[in-house]
Amino acid sequence: MSAAAGTSPILICDDQRDVLEALRFLLKSEGLACQMQGDPDTALTAVRRQQFSCALIDLNYSRDTTSGQEGLDLLKRLKAVDADLPVIVMTAWGSIHLAVAAMQAGAADFVEKPWDNHRLLSILRTQIALGEERRRNVRLSAENALLRSGDDDEFVAESKSMRQVLDMLSRVAPTDANVLILGENGTGKSVLAHRLHAASQRTQRSLIKVNMGGIPEQLFESELFGHVKGAFTDAKADRVGRFELADGGTLFLDEIGNIPASQQPKLLRVLEDGELERVGSSRTLRVDVRLVSATNADLKRDVADGRFRKDLLFRLNTVELRLPPLRERVEDIPALANLYLERFARRYQRLHLRLAPSALRELVLYSWPGNVRELSHVLERAALLSNSEQIDTLHLSQAGESMSIDAPPEAQTTIDGQEEQLIRDALRRHQGNIQRTAEALGLSRAALYRRLEKFGLRGDN
Repeated sequence: MSAAAGTSPILICDDQRDVLEALRFLLKSEGLACQMQGDPDTALTAVRRQQFSCALIDLNYSRDTTSGQEGLDLLKRLKAVDADLPVIVMTAWGSIHLAVAAMQAGAADFVEKPWDNHRLLSILRTQIALGEERRRNVRLSAENALLRSGDDDEFVAESKSMRQVLDMLSRVAPTDANVLILGENGTGKSVLAHRLHAASQRTQRSLIKVNMGGIPEQLFESELFGHVKGAFTDAKADRVGRFELADGGTLFLDEIGNIPASQQPKLLRVLEDGELERVGSSRTLRVDVRLVSATNADLKRDVADGRFRKDLLFRLNTVELRLPPLRERVEDIPALANLYLERFARRYQRLHLRLAPSALRELVLYSWPGNVRELSHVLERAALLSNSEQIDTLHLSQAGESMSIDAPPEAQTTIDGQEEQLIRDALRRHQGNIQRTAEALGLSRAALYRRLEKFGLRGDN
């Protein structure tokens, strides 16, 4: 990892000028920006004024040169200002007792003077990467909370099939069992992985996501396990792998079915014993990772065809969760549609948007080959293209580039059956109450009565 443009600088705090200059020269030669401070007070002021990628602080200053108490106090004050700031402590008076005290106070790592340049740079790069990932997760969590505004994201679960998924999730999430999420494209596998992590015992640690379909085979080991400087031609600096970044947390391997056959034994080894080596290094590292993977492929068929290792599949699917396609959970469509419309109405400052009953009916009758992702896309475009506060069937047709809402005549029998079943399910959920059933379906009472008569159904006034 080399310092990217825009990366926050490293804060260095030490009361010895020669130490500061040596560190400035070392970090500059590696392309790492830094800011130097000579005492705890100015270091604390700097952290209050700007963001740093990490901090490297001495434990001993002029007022007390041996106990390390000044440095420990600074460490605690820095963490109070920025809890996500990785702080590395250093001292010429190293001891196990002092190292333990620093780690208990929140230090990310501990080095002794005189330091080893290679080890110090490796620690700095690792902590910068971990700090960036933590901040990214905090931002994503805040963004998701803002988007939801009290809603439970895509996890509407009025249908029986989705209630079964969430019941299984509630039992599996608190464990460390590896989970394999199956489902068609667009069903929400990534969202389910985030929900698993949020409900786990590891929620305070990182959730690291890797798109296995986007990793070139020659970079597989470097991406997952990391590499050391000089391991290959373009390895200009140490790189932290995704397994290390996820240590103590959750690693989400999306599109796991795309992992090349030649790399499957390497992944299997890490899953079996929790050990890995960075490319170019003989040092074995141990990691504690909860693995969640996802695919739309039929891995059992791939095993039978020799494209996927059977023992690897056993490691991945301690528990399997299958997300149903949207066409198998039509009871969820009205709530999902309204959830998405409210979200996009807020995003595009069109707070009075609403779905016409006829539009909602068409959404329910459509087969949704693109699943929840397609539903979201159609409603976002409808929110943008609508020239009125009410979205009707015309806006849906404009929004769905390949969406054919109107069914051919030969499909009408199937559509009628779906509509009848939808109404039956809604009546059952609302104990036959006509008003609540109509509201859930996006229909007027009169429209619902016409359908009840058509299908020979009854409800309670």
